[in-house]
Amino acid sequence: MIAREYAESWLEKTQGALLRTMGLKKHFPVLGGVLKRPVAWVRAVDGVDIWIQRGETLGLVGESGCGKTTLGRTIIRLLDPTEGHIFYDLPEETIKRIIEAEERGDKQELKRLREQFDLAAMKGKKLKEYRRRMQIVFQNPLTALNPRMMVKDIVAEPLVVQRIAKGEAAMERVLEALQAVGLGREHLRRYPHEFSGGQRQRIAIARALVLRPEFLVLDEPTSAVDVSVRARLLKLLGELQEKYGLTYLFISHDLSQVQVISDRVAVMYLGKIVELADTQTIFEKPLHPYTQALFSAKPVPDPVLARKKKRIVLKGDVPSPVNPPSGCRFHPRCLKRFEPCDKEEPHLIEVEPGHWVACHLYPPG
Repeated sequence: MIAREYAESWLEKTQGALLRTMGLKKHFPVLGGVLKRPVAWVRAVDGVDIWIQRGETLGLVGESGCGKTTLGRTIIRLLDPTEGHIFYDLPEETIKRIIEAEERGDKQELKRLREQFDLAAMKGKKLKEYRRRMQIVFQNPLTALNPRMMVKDIVAEPLVVQRIAKGEAAMERVLEALQAVGLGREHLRRYPHEFSGGQRQRIAIARALVLRPEFLVLDEPTSAVDVSVRARLLKLLGELQEKYGLTYLFISHDLSQVQVISDRVAVMYLGKIVELADTQTIFEKPLHPYTQALFSAKPVPDPVLARKKKRIVLKGDVPSPVNPPSGCRFHPRCLKRFEPCDKEEPHLIEVEPGHWVACHLYPPG
């Protein structure tokens, strides 16, 4: 349930966004006992509100296990959400109708509206149509590409599944996508094992592009390739975005890459977004204690500056998402915690224009 006042304020701040999530959750069951029933829940994504404007790149960073990949896969419905909303290219008035129906408790009207307009509740043919507009590039191309299929069949598969093209028409689209990523006709009849890691990732990008989508989730697309190849892949992604008007959710551990490619950056900790701002602002002036600690670990190429740089070392391990701490989830490791941190959960608020933080150090108003 989303409070109407909060929702209206959120819609005003995110006006015109291509993608919005509101209260998005994805919990996984922990099975136990003889009957293998759920005895606990892993709260991988636990109430995420983000938005992505058309044509921009939103970088998503955080420690391993914080829920970044789960969030990306839930947004494009590779995983079914446990709760919350995913609004894709939807007018504000339609979103307000959904929120009003939820507030009134009109279950029949809410179900009708959500199945028609809310990506989190869509099923069947309607969901399949939306999947043409949203694609993903996985972290490891070696496991993402079928080793028994030729490149021409791998890239053409989305066209066949969506019944968009087949035969000669499909091959034209396949060749167009391959040429867009720097490959050609001579690569059509080869298998994935015949390519380098960088070339395999280009094939994966071509497969994502063949449907001509608007939105791509890039799940650490350069982590499985050599350093020398990463710069070329980042340049390619930038060129494709400019050429086709693509919108990216760029998930990565590498802060240097995120800083180069992203327009805005969201920082995630234990299933929640703790800070969100444009790239320059968040790297120059991080406000959340976790963001400050995370960014202090960013390598500095200059040895002299590296020695002068102060590293913030956090004590303790990341809490379990099965049993997260009460109040602020970061408070057991926070060096700046005070009285309300272990009792009240902070909400994402705009402390400066375009700079959102979830921390009791920055109270509303």
